[in-house]
Amino acid sequence: MRLFLLILPEIFAKLIILSHKAIILGIESSCDDTSVAITENQRLLSNVIASQEVHKKYGGVVPELASRAHQMNIIPVLSEALKQANIKLSDVNAIAFTNGPGLLGSLMVGSSFAKGLSIALAVPLIEVNHLHGHVLSHFIIENDSDKNFPDFPHLCLLISGGHTQIVRVNSPYDMTILGSTIDDAAGEAFDKAAKLLGFGYPGGPIIDHYAKPGNARRFYFPKPAVADLNFSFSGLKTSLLYFLKEELRKNNQFVIQNLNDLCASYQQAIVEILMEKTLKAIEQTNIRCISLSGGVSANSEIRKQFATLEQKGIRVFIPPIKYTTDNAAMIAIAGYYKYLKKTFSSLDVVPFAKLNI
Repeated sequence: MRLFLLILPEIFAKLIILSHKAIILGIESSCDDTSVAITENQRLLSNVIASQEVHKKYGGVVPELASRAHQMNIIPVLSEALKQANIKLSDVNAIAFTNGPGLLGSLMVGSSFAKGLSIALAVPLIEVNHLHGHVLSHFIIENDSDKNFPDFPHLCLLISGGHTQIVRVNSPYDMTILGSTIDDAAGEAFDKAAKLLGFGYPGGPIIDHYAKPGNARRFYFPKPAVADLNFSFSGLKTSLLYFLKEELRKNNQFVIQNLNDLCASYQQAIVEILMEKTLKAIEQTNIRCISLSGGVSANSEIRKQFATLEQKGIRVFIPPIKYTTDNAAMIAIAGYYKYLKKTFSSLDVVPFAKLNI
């Protein structure tokens, strides 16, 4: 009885939080997208994103330009998010923000703005790992039909410009990396190949576009032999480089004449690497529930081939396109789970350019 009385205040505190409608304001500024989202518990009220077109002419994100653009965009984006959510700043219960990984200058803009809001509103500050946000994007609710969530534990294939990982997700608070890239990420492999083919930035969507009518078996690119559940994509990129050099030496119109088949064949090699490692992870863990996340999960061929795993009795969760790229909705939902556990940050928290899951 005495023990029950000791833990009773903690039980009441948890019940109050669980029954409370928590309004979380999420801020995402890890790279070149400025985003603010607002959630009420898991339900998304708004998700506003301002992209930065200035980087396209440079063939990649310029960190200094990105941080300056964040400073210009963040207040208008916040204003629009509040308007769409039909709430006032005073209704917000906590501020969640991306603390890394990402570009340090960009992260500092978001974290500083979040701290200022936290002080002004006298509400808790919640730091969020950008990668956790990607993983937990599957738990965002937009309407009553969005309540089919991945099981715990489940596997998540996180594929982006900077990361390619297989993650065991035991709970919203417990994630373990089972395999990771030892060099380039899948997104880098797409972007670097696009540059070799003469495309602009970002290259992944362009390769995906040209690959659709192409023959994915026309050209062969060797897949690397990498131990365990780890990935490697640098060798694939190098094989494309030497292949193009040799073919262009014989015919300077080779790329133009074979563009669709080149894109389809190279893309297929990446998809096969991802599929093989994912199936191996499912076999090793006996976890038959897999989710995709990250910017590269927007690739149409990856989505198509992973959907076929349902035929093997594997539950597959493929995110809506709008949640594959950087967005504050995923930061808000990750912040919501930390809010439930009262895992708050102090004002002296600093962002990290490199941060593991």
